[in-house]
Amino acid sequence: MNKPSPAIIAQSAVRRLPRAALLLFCVAYILPGFLGRKPWKNEDIAAFGIMRELTSSAAHWLQPQLLGQANVFDALMPYWLGALAIKALPFLDPALAVRIPFVLLLALTLLCSWYATYYLARSPQAQPVAFAFGGEAGPVDYARAIADASLLALIASLGLAQLSHETTPALAQLGFTTLAFYAMASSPYRRATKIIGPALGLLLGLTGLALSGAPMLALLLGTGGALVEWAHMRWGYNDGNQADTASRRHSWHWVILIGGITLGVSLLAYALDLWRWRIALPGAEGGSVLEDWRKLGRLLVWFTWPTWPLAIWTLWRWRRQLASRHVALPLWFASMAIAATLTTTSSDRSLLLSLPPLAALAAFALPTLKRSVASLIDWFTLLFFTACALTIWVVWIAMQTGFPRQPAANVARLVPGFEPSFSWTIFLVALAATLAWAWLVKWRTGAQRAALWKSLVLPAGGATLSWLLLMTLWLPLLDYARSYAPMSRQVARLVDKNACVEIFGVGGAQAAALQYHGQLQLRQAGGRASCPYLVVESLAQPALSGTVNLPDWAFQATVRRSTDKKDKVLIYKRVSAPTPSVNGASVGTGRPTRAP
Repeated sequence: MNKPSPAIIAQSAVRRLPRAALLLFCVAYILPGFLGRKPWKNEDIAAFGIMRELTSSAAHWLQPQLLGQANVFDALMPYWLGALAIKALPFLDPALAVRIPFVLLLALTLLCSWYATYYLARSPQAQPVAFAFGGEAGPVDYARAIADASLLALIASLGLAQLSHETTPALAQLGFTTLAFYAMASSPYRRATKIIGPALGLLLGLTGLALSGAPMLALLLGTGGALVEWAHMRWGYNDGNQADTASRRHSWHWVILIGGITLGVSLLAYALDLWRWRIALPGAEGGSVLEDWRKLGRLLVWFTWPTWPLAIWTLWRWRRQLASRHVALPLWFASMAIAATLTTTSSDRSLLLSLPPLAALAAFALPTLKRSVASLIDWFTLLFFTACALTIWVVWIAMQTGFPRQPAANVARLVPGFEPSFSWTIFLVALAATLAWAWLVKWRTGAQRAALWKSLVLPAGGATLSWLLLMTLWLPLLDYARSYAPMSRQVARLVDKNACVEIFGVGGAQAAALQYHGQLQLRQAGGRASCPYLVVESLAQPALSGTVNLPDWAFQATVRRSTDKKDKVLIYKRVSAPTPSVNGASVGTGRPTRAP
């Protein structure tokens, strides 16, 4: 027997959010950060380097590497997508070409998140209380309003912005996880031949997730989805109803299908040797356990804001329906992502996967919120994002004019060597976005007061505005501070571009930047390498003598990133002719070189 619903919603409160406005939100959120930006350090540029190397004739597509360095994520699919985009779009800059499939992945995330929440809200247990004389929200209109609110909550999530605009396995995992989430949520509404849609979505979602470096998560999500469907089949129907009997039969078919797909994906990951043990509990790397837990706590609070307080409220108000699909399914997906966050080193990228299901849970809190709480959300959001936008504008004006003096001095101190530039296109886009925010605030406070999704319009609009302003007004500054481009070009000026360059201790991000920004031909030091130049990561210098014969090299210069003095490389030039290697190290004579 179904428990009473805590949602009390009239038909007037489920008015439709204008589709043009919703589409504008999505476009304004997706495109900034993908267009006009250089690859940033570290994972973004490192993944791009692997994608570029995959396009070479000697690349091994089942073992993506960069100069012999294996990818740390054990992923395949994201690198395949980027490499295929480079091959298919040779007329585009490679850094732009690889972003196109990731633009589609972010769009897929938003689309699947909306539809997953829509189908969850169609569940009988999720429906609002029926009024004695009618007038309660209709099932379809109610589900659409909940889905609109879920999408707005996802866009408003603070942690989504940067990581969802990088060409890394994290975004691929996000897209495929949300696709599997949609498939499981929509299964009750696809009968007989129409089951092919959710089945194909689940197959692609779990397979893509496993091939993106998370086979264990794919196994857990598939297993949990089957358990949720089984629980719904066991307790979600009334006995003796002919329609419910057919629904039970359909649920059995879906449980078996989920189990079969999950097993097949697990076997595929085993065949491709993608299973890795990467458990790292807080304090496992030698740090303080208490401090690690504090960092994780702070990450959970800000990264998932504003969805986590609403999600907790949903679990409390819908506590009598915790076994229902509309609560149990997003709760399982979010719990697995949070568990991965607490047990792996890539905590923020694992937590990224929790945002779509948390947004779905947050949306179900809205039918139970009091008006005073909704007003508090509006005022807090208005003040917070208006202050963020004002700060971005003030710093930009200071960069352009030198006034106010303090922000200008802070920029010069934190980013030495940066020279600001002015672009009318960027200025007009940022100005239009700011005026749109002012209009949205006026529209929100003057109309649509009864709409169910009203409390999440300003958070989504403010997050979109702040991200757009950062990716327009501050983009040159962020590119200079967060990319290896200036450092790579400085190295390129100190070596002969027509000659190859050996590297030692240089990480994947730096190597990819030297190849892309510096246009250098790199080789790993030692072995058969015999290049006239050598670039050494400063921290790896003590181990250099075990790989190369130091008397063959003369120190030339030290090149540092302007925003991080500890991030530096040392440049050497060969002073003697290379000789055949013995046991992997070159043997030769020449003058000794003092360590810088």
